[in-house]
Parts: sequence; C-alpha cells; structure tokens
Amino acid sequence: MAESGASPLPPSASPLSPRSPHSALPRAEQFVWLTARVLEQRRFAYHFLNGSADPVETALTAYLNADDGYGHALEPDLRGPVSQPLHTGHALRVLDSIGRCSGQRVERVCRYLSSVSTPEGALPAIHPSQRGYPAAPFVPVADDPPSSLLATGPVVGLLHRNEVWHAWLFRATDFCWEAVESLEKSHPYEVQAAVVFLDSAPDRPRAEAAADRLGRMVREQRLAVLDPDQLDAYPVAPGYAAGEHHFPYDYARVPESLARAWFTDEEMERSLDFLEREQQEDGGWPIRWRQWAPGTALESRPIVTIEALRTLRAYGRAIV
Repeated sequence: MAESGASPLPPSASPLSPRSPHSALPRAEQFVWLTARVLEQRRFAYHFLNGSADPVETALTAYLNADDGYGHALEPDLRGPVSQPLHTGHALRVLDSIGRCSGQRVERVCRYLSSVSTPEGALPAIHPSQRGYPAAPFVPVADDPPSSLLATGPVVGLLHRNEVWHAWLFRATDFCWEAVESLEKSHPYEVQAAVVFLDSAPDRPRAEAAADRLGRMVREQRLAVLDPDQLDAYPVAPGYAAGEHHFPYDYARVPESLARAWFTDEEMERSLDFLEREQQEDGGWPIRWRQWAPGTALESRPIVTIEALRTLRAYGRAIV
C-alpha cells in the first residue's frame, strides 16, 4: 500500500481527471493497471500516456531466450519457457510498434528463425520443442510440422516493413508469395497473416493484385461480418469457438492497409461502431477465441484491449 500522501500512479501515467471517466481510454487504463502483465502496462503507457519505448523493450527482454527466440508464454496460449515462432512473431510486432524492429537484436532473431525453419525455409506454427509444456488444444504439437503461412507471413511482413535484410528472408518470402497466391479456401487468422505480409511485401504491384484476389475470396466465403447486427448470418470457421467472428477492422487494422479496399465505407464504419460497443464494463475488450485456461484469458485481454484502442485511434475515433 502507498504511504499517506504518496501518488498511487506509476511514473509514466497521468491523472485521469482531465478526461471523461466514461470515455474509452481512462476505462481501459484502469483495466490495464488492474490486470495486465508488465509488458502490456509498459505498452499502454507508450501508446497512450507518452511513455518511453525503453521500458517496453526492457519488459520484452524478459521473454528472450539464449537461442535468440522468445518464449515464456509471450503468446499466452503457448505456455512454458521454450522459444516458439509464434512468440517470436509477437515480439517483432511489439518491437515494430515502438520503432525498434531493427539492429543487432533483430539480426539475432533472424538467426533463431533460420534454426527452426522447415525444409522450405518457412516457419512452422508450433516447433516440436513445445511438447511437454501446456498449450491450447487448438494448437497441436507435431513431430514434423509443416510450413505455416500463419506463422511466417507476419514475421516476413514486419521484417520487410522495417527494411531488415537477412538471408533467411529470401526463401521465406518466396514461400509466402506461393502460399498467398495459391489460397483457394482459408480462415480468418490465415488471411490476417497474409495481409501483414502483403502490406509490406517489396513488390507492390504484385501485392496489390494478390490482395485484390484475397479480398474477393474473403467476401465470397463470408469470412468477415459485414453487418454486426446479423451475426447469425455469418458462419464461424471450422474449429473456431462459438461466436469467434471476424470483422473488417480485424483485417484492415489501419486505413493504409491493402485490406481496407475490401470493404465499403459503410461496412467499415459499422464494424468500428461495433468495436467501440465491445468495450466491457471493466474497461477491457473481450477475447473471441476459445478460452481454455483462466490465466491465458486474463493475459490476453489487455493485449486485445491495446490493439482495439490503437485501431479505433488509427481510424480517427475519439477514445479520450
């Protein structure tokens, strides 16, 4: 407990009084201080309270392993200490969001990615080293896992976005092009991974053509809820939890994304209205995927909350 007269706020925080306590940001701030891991607290402070990038990077280092990959449940649905491609992709997203996705740290990450790649030069979703540690039942561990666009696409996209060049990228980029351009039937998370790749792939005309085809597929296969008031009219992908729908903002996180062209202004505005309404009584946003353990759900909600606020702000919605 703080001593009498001491400020209860962290050094990077600011008092809530200048803002309406009923607006999205102060409600989310209370939720984050109450429930989030140190990493998400530092990220919230960076994105919304004028905090520094240094504490975010320091907090992220706690998840770094000697093999230059990331583990320790950085991605909450994979528990245990071992490095995994999905953890490492999560770390790169954090570094990208604070402008630190470059330099020797990322060079070492690329060496880790090389060490766990499949014969195609791409990443598996789950490396076999996860065996023996708890993991979500929807991410099974295989002894010889195949290459995965879900794991490879976001990593390759973020590295290209930050102009990182490493030998590993050449074959991994080729894999992503082939995987994206051959998609005939997909599911929302795989499409999201493809979008991250296409948004930063160096060959812009090719990326635009691939995104146009992908957007038509998303609409034809009804992979995005275009009217949130008619949720029952949109199927949930096989293996997903009941209610695990995806919306235009899930694909086009920022207006500059190639996926923004997939949706009309009205469709995008309806989805953003829905995202605003999704903020819960406690100030956080819900997770829509299957909840299999209490701790993973608790750790995931602050992550989802930060991304919801960032998306709303990117589209010019008032959050304060």
